[in-house]
Amino acid sequence: MQLFTSESVTAGHPDKLCDQVSDAILDAYLGADPTSRVAVETLAGNGRIVIAGEVSSNAGIDLEAIARKTIREIGYTDPAYGLDAANCEVQIFVAPQSPEIGEGVSVSAEQRSATAEDPFDLQGAGDQGIMFGYATNETPTLMPPALTIAHALAARLQEVRQTGVLEWLRPDGKTQVTLGLENGVPKLVDTVVLSTQHAEHVSQDEIREAAAHHVVAPILHETGLDLEQLKLHVNPSGSFIVGGPQADAGLTGRKIIIDTYGGAARHGGGAFSGKDPSKVDRSGAYAMRWLAKHVVAAGLAERAELQVAYAIGKARPVGLYVDTFGTGVISDEEIAKALQRTFDLRPAALIDELKLKRPIYAKTAAYGHFGRELPEFTWEHTPKIAALKQAAA
Repeated sequence: MQLFTSESVTAGHPDKLCDQVSDAILDAYLGADPTSRVAVETLAGNGRIVIAGEVSSNAGIDLEAIARKTIREIGYTDPAYGLDAANCEVQIFVAPQSPEIGEGVSVSAEQRSATAEDPFDLQGAGDQGIMFGYATNETPTLMPPALTIAHALAARLQEVRQTGVLEWLRPDGKTQVTLGLENGVPKLVDTVVLSTQHAEHVSQDEIREAAAHHVVAPILHETGLDLEQLKLHVNPSGSFIVGGPQADAGLTGRKIIIDTYGGAARHGGGAFSGKDPSKVDRSGAYAMRWLAKHVVAAGLAERAELQVAYAIGKARPVGLYVDTFGTGVISDEEIAKALQRTFDLRPAALIDELKLKRPIYAKTAAYGHFGRELPEFTWEHTPKIAALKQAAA
């Protein structure tokens, strides 16, 4: 039996806190001016929040107020928790976007060379880079099962804290799930690791018993997997009183595997949070998930991993790669051609079709950008199944 592991973190993890601040700032700009160009990073540590990056927008946004509101909503309202939204120091270092980058995006290479064929050719990619997307029929959401369970456990940790079921929980926490696989198919839950910040007065025995009953059991029993060999580790290092950015500095973009596929698929390296959709690190990765999900939902493969590549300032991608790991009903090359006939991968076209200029990104910044079928997450919708099947016929 093979063992495969994925992890997740709660919204109060220092890195995730930073992702949420960056995306809340992005949402504020897009809500006031949908044409805003935003690339904002957040650093949290030792009672300080540092916001830096580049913005071009007609909107005037109070970044400090947004940061404090986000931190407060996550649950950091007391210095004892590792950060205090009301009294932490907030430093801001945001400058206008580089005019050279702005020009490359606003005036594409196709437009400069007079080869633009329609309006979607006029916007270039905001950077070079490679982006991956993945889907698998192992779960109803077409996401890898270990990551799906890890996210569910982390979200449950937050739920029982916010609803007062376990009032001694604090915002910071992590989960990890190891599944036992036979011939690549999950059969059992082998190990769960759960680390959660807590109040000083609670014993580790009480934490273990409460976590097993209120967090782990409700989630694992829904999986349908064998739990007989389950090994559960709760706070395996001992007490976890000091947490949040006081214990470990946080930074935007450091949880890119948690944000995507939990290690079950490759990653191009670009983070998402704080970046407007002209940055193909974000829109390109969302598009690849959209396409991969269509491939599996259309029955063209049981698993699919896609890669797209862009050149800065060019509208049309320089490459599209498909790997179905031998599960495709037609060849990977034929699937790639069918995708190219069905979907327009130019950044402006993706932004338009997926409605990516809306202020929807704060919701993406914890518990994964993929596999959550929310109305705003258009890249999780599959309206082109019939068209893709026809193109592949």
